[in-house]
Amino acid sequence: MKIVKKNDVIIIIVTIVTAVLGFLMYNLVNSKNTDTKVAVIYYRNDEIKRINLNEGKEYEFSIDGHENVVFKVYEDGAISFIESDCPDKVCINSGKLSMTGQSAACLPNMLFLKIVDEAEQNSDNHDIIV
Repeated sequence: MKIVKKNDVIIIIVTIVTAVLGFLMYNLVNSKNTDTKVAVIYYRNDEIKRINLNEGKEYEFSIDGHENVVFKVYEDGAISFIESDCPDKVCINSGKLSMTGQSAACLPNMLFLKIVDEAEQNSDNHDIIV
């Protein structure tokens, strides 16, 4: 009695190949040169600050009027919430954001952080139209 049949092996191999190809394609699409990667911070849908993430400097800062929310920019081009007075700390648990399209929000403080590619963004390029 065989435990693994020929069809089972074929299905497993096809699944693994599909997963590897999907992973490689995802990394190929997201590994484009992002020399203009910036973090944009919004307060109530209004942009209040842009941070160039390609400077290679590590520092912490807070937003005027929101001194209780502290952001940290890392040398490797990442940014994160590191301190907040919100009760649930979801923003802090979001971790380091470094890839274009990633975002995190501190809803009690109405702050939203998003990584964008400056070269792809212009005044006519909106995330959503309602």
